[in-house]
Amino acid sequence: MRLTVIGTGYVGAVHAACMAHIGHQVLGVDVDPDRIAALTAGRPPFYEPGLAGMLKRTVDAGRLRFSTSVAEAVRFATMHFVCVGTPQLPGADAADLRHVEAAVERLAAHLPGGAESVLVVGKSTVPVGTAERLAGRLGTAADVAWNPEFLREGRAVQDTMCPQRIVVGVPTARAEARLREVYAPLTAVGVPFIATDPATAELVKLASNSFLATKISFINAMAEICDGTGADVLTLAEAMGADPRIGPRFLVPGLGFGGSCLPKDIRAFAARAEELGLGESVAFLRQIDEINTRQRRRTVELAERLVAGSFPGRRVAVLGAAFKPGSDDVRDSPALAVAEAVRGRGAQVCVHDPEAADNARVAHPALRFAPDVTKTCDRADVVLHLTEWPQYRELDPVALASVVRTPAIVDARHTLDPKAWQAAGWTLCAPGRPRLG
Repeated sequence: MRLTVIGTGYVGAVHAACMAHIGHQVLGVDVDPDRIAALTAGRPPFYEPGLAGMLKRTVDAGRLRFSTSVAEAVRFATMHFVCVGTPQLPGADAADLRHVEAAVERLAAHLPGGAESVLVVGKSTVPVGTAERLAGRLGTAADVAWNPEFLREGRAVQDTMCPQRIVVGVPTARAEARLREVYAPLTAVGVPFIATDPATAELVKLASNSFLATKISFINAMAEICDGTGADVLTLAEAMGADPRIGPRFLVPGLGFGGSCLPKDIRAFAARAEELGLGESVAFLRQIDEINTRQRRRTVELAERLVAGSFPGRRVAVLGAAFKPGSDDVRDSPALAVAEAVRGRGAQVCVHDPEAADNARVAHPALRFAPDVTKTCDRADVVLHLTEWPQYRELDPVALASVVRTPAIVDARHTLDPKAWQAAGWTLCAPGRPRLG
């Protein structure tokens, strides 16, 4: 099939490459000419494992190309996936839909009237009711369906090629049939295909992200209780997760969630519910958001206790800048929020990240960065482990103890071996766990 992808950010670039990989002819469209040039050369403009190779193979095979022209997209295909961002509105909790609306407006300007064969498929995360409103804008020029993405940065290619489910919200049987054809190579190997109405499809993404955020914040709330009672949150989580009704996934205490999805999605969901007069139904999401934000303050307080309650003049090493491992995305990064808070209290902060340092340096120019862990930790009074990159888990605590001024570490992600670090002479603190050393 021939299809276009409007917007080539994290979602769009991955979707375009993966659809070309399974055999479709794909045209990716973006307003950013530099991004289009990079993608045309087979270079993704961001770090995502597996994407560079897939991009190069599909471009070289002639199944994937890129353009800045929406008019070309309309000539190329009659199915258009809209994959633009929906960030949080400045100064508000609601989603900023300007990019989605602009993409649809650009399509509308080139679509012939009464083109019943045209299908616009939204993949962006949007407030419920958006598809219906956009369908009203397009009228008879196109059908509008919604096909939410469930990608995890760092695993986006894997999640597209081997999804746990494909959800489509369709206005007609014809639209459903066309989307079944698009995803036939995946459903042929057993991927569930769930067809529903557009409003339900929009809600699936919002409800799923809200549930995951709730699970993460719940165990972090329990970590606070453990800190006040002497209990161990990791054992608590293990015992809770053994119940199949609860399960262990996302029941992981630590610094909390960040990035471009969960925080803004739960805020936008709550804001939309309030617009509809249904705010009481999801009022708990406000508390979930507050619990998550509080983990950053608690991590700063843990670090402050390890430097005798005073940051001024102290050297603090921060391991991690990306909001999660496997990504160079620093949007709403809990690690950088902690680093900035510590710097704001007078500490000298040095940050390391294996992939996100360049992006972090642009977003946080007041922070200092080092190219390796040894230089980052040089004469540090405390080390903060804030993004759970595998290479940090494999650090030698004995070797690192010879670099720092004081062997003290906050494991805000609970991935270090506390016994190994304690045996090497370190004092280790982690949210919800008894202090070691």
